[in-house]
Amino acid sequence: MEDVLGIVAGILAIVVLFLGLPWLIFHYITKWKTAATLTTGDEKLLDELHDAARRLDDRLCTIERIMTAENPDWRQQCVPGRDTQRLLADGE
Repeated sequence: MEDVLGIVAGILAIVVLFLGLPWLIFHYITKWKTAATLTTGDEKLLDELHDAARRLDDRLCTIERIMTAENPDWRQQCVPGRDTQRLLADGE
């Protein structure tokens, strides 16, 4: 009886090893490949975001040109922490 149980356990282990494990691996590889693609909705969203970023960049360039025309030194006046550095230099 113990010999029969040992043989059945061995056959079961071989079946699981050579059939079950590869099936499980290929199943999840297939799921991974289908989930990694972009949908048409994702592509539309990416295009819209790209257009919005391009428009915002154009607006920023326009604002910088206007600021430079009005005050050529505006960039030096907008340095972060400038007030703190001036207070420390004055000894306050």
